[in-house]
Amino acid sequence: MPFSRASQALSRFTVLDLTRVRSGPTCVRQLGDWGANVIKIETPPHLVDGEGPGGPREGSDFQNLQRNKRGMTLDLKSPQGIAAFKRMVEKADVVVENFRPDVKERLGIDYESLKKVNKRIILASISGFGQDGPYAKRPGFDQIAQGMGGLMSVTGAPGGGPMRVGIPVADLTAGLFCALGILTALLERETSGEGQWVSTSLLQAQIFMLDFQASRFLTEGVVSKQAGNNHPTSIPTGVFKTKDGYLNIAVAGAVIWERFCSAVGHTDWITSPDYKTGKLRLQNRDALNAEIDKVTATKSSAEWVDIFNKVGVPCGPIYSIDQVFADPQVKHLGIAQESARSDGSRLGLVGQPFRLSRTPSKIAVRPPNLGEHTDEILKEFGFADEDIAELRAAKAV
Repeated sequence: MPFSRASQALSRFTVLDLTRVRSGPTCVRQLGDWGANVIKIETPPHLVDGEGPGGPREGSDFQNLQRNKRGMTLDLKSPQGIAAFKRMVEKADVVVENFRPDVKERLGIDYESLKKVNKRIILASISGFGQDGPYAKRPGFDQIAQGMGGLMSVTGAPGGGPMRVGIPVADLTAGLFCALGILTALLERETSGEGQWVSTSLLQAQIFMLDFQASRFLTEGVVSKQAGNNHPTSIPTGVFKTKDGYLNIAVAGAVIWERFCSAVGHTDWITSPDYKTGKLRLQNRDALNAEIDKVTATKSSAEWVDIFNKVGVPCGPIYSIDQVFADPQVKHLGIAQESARSDGSRLGLVGQPFRLSRTPSKIAVRPPNLGEHTDEILKEFGFADEDIAELRAAKAV
């Protein structure tokens, strides 16, 4: 049956998805959500011991990562399976994998091997630490990258010990950067006519995400420490107590500082010898934060949000996840979308965070069952019924 595309934006591209767990599927989700013909290739069920990587297939995590693609099985460790895969590579545009770096060489699906089959192919690889170097063969994991990439050293309250971020930020950003690399390579291919190898790693992605904390060290030699909710350069910026909870306030620059002081009824702070410049506010941050806490504790978070927004002081409530999706602006943006599992039960998913005006993205198809579209896909790649029968007889699919 015809494959329903999530968008027309990338509909001319075919992607062979060998990824698992999170970083790789995050990359491929970007391509599938924008309409690429994504084919998820998994190990045949007779070779799977347990549920496999990525958690339960019907779990919310797997379902959110694997939508907008079709699925087939193929044993890449068998000669027949590898031969079939390379036959598919002849017609594909992109192959994405996140095996350990040496695995693709053992399987014979490294870039040089695939390039011989199709000079236009783009191979995209995600690893823990890079495709070569002293750590190349180490297994990668998000929290390990958070620690080695410096993030845990600047996260959390001072003196509280290293603290991981509450989401798998290294996995997610490595996947997003890989998708960006693929799109860059596809654009370049329009000029050269040739594919290339795109590679990134959890460690590289995490270091890139240090952003200004990294540049402060590389340029100025500053080794940033944990600062809790305090912003390192914008003061006062952080979390402040209110009558019914907490509030984020971000006061950057002299103009907003004056607006803030007027809004909280303390214009005296504008000319205070302790607070009148950004440098002074940095030196006296703890005292200033304590004074602000006394004032903000007199009203509710909603009251302060209303007051600050009227005068142009950046602020916002601190939501639990259920409150996030109840917010009227979040509802308006439509990022929460619905689909259905294979059994018809409701499936809530997170949509794309950006829009295209002519070729929008949608949740077009649910995640595939294991091997659900094997025959359908193989036929589209030119496999005859007898070819498929031979693959099944060899237990390669």
